[in-house]
Amino acid sequence: MAPDVRTNAVIGAALTLLTAFVPLSPLLGGGVAGYLHRETREVGARVGALSGVLAAVPLFLVASRLWPITAAGFSAAFVGAFAVGLVALVAAYAVGLGALGGYVGSHVAERRRGVSASERGDPR
Repeated sequence: MAPDVRTNAVIGAALTLLTAFVPLSPLLGGGVAGYLHRETREVGARVGALSGVLAAVPLFLVASRLWPITAAGFSAAFVGAFAVGLVALVAAYAVGLGALGGYVGSHVAERRRGVSASERGDPR
């Protein structure tokens, strides 16, 4: 029996964080989460996206330390806009790549199980 969505998402997020030094690591974490869940590709994409959400918080904390901005010399509006932009960038990176990885991972799981297009309900 496959673990539930939360467990797979946590496993994917942990893998994303462990491999954060590798470019596109959320793709790997989301792929593993989607593969482990073994549902349809859409559900795999959701599990991968959830793993990206879970990994985005620690990734944001690391990213905020890499690009330090002090308020001295900058307006509050600039610092606020930069912070919002940083959150959006990290979220798009982690969640987007996690969802793509989950989609691909669930597709690979389907192929390994030998699920045909007619069993999935695809009209092909």
